[in-house]
Amino acid sequence: MVLGRVLYKAGLRGAHLHAASLGAVGLCLALWIRAKTVDQEERGNAERRAIFVGLWPPTLWLIGTTIERHEELRWPTSRRRRAARHR
Repeated sequence: MVLGRVLYKAGLRGAHLHAASLGAVGLCLALWIRAKTVDQEERGNAERRAIFVGLWPPTLWLIGTTIERHEELRWPTSRRRRAARHR
C-alpha cells in the first residue's frame, strides 16, 4: 500500500498503469515476432528479452489496481459515480 500511495502522490493513476500493462503485452508480442526474424545465434537472446518484457504486464496491472484501491479509499464518492456511469 505504501508503493501505491507514493505513486498516487506522484500523479500516477490506476488507468495509467493498466494502459502501460496493455502496452507491455504489445511490446512483448512485437519482440517475440522480431525474435523469429533474427539469425539463429541471436535468437535465444531475443526470445529471452521478449519473455522478460512479458513478465511486466501482471506486475503493472496489480500496481494499477493497488493505486485504484487507494483512490477509492481517498475519494469514496468517485467509486459511486463510476458505478452510476456504467448503468
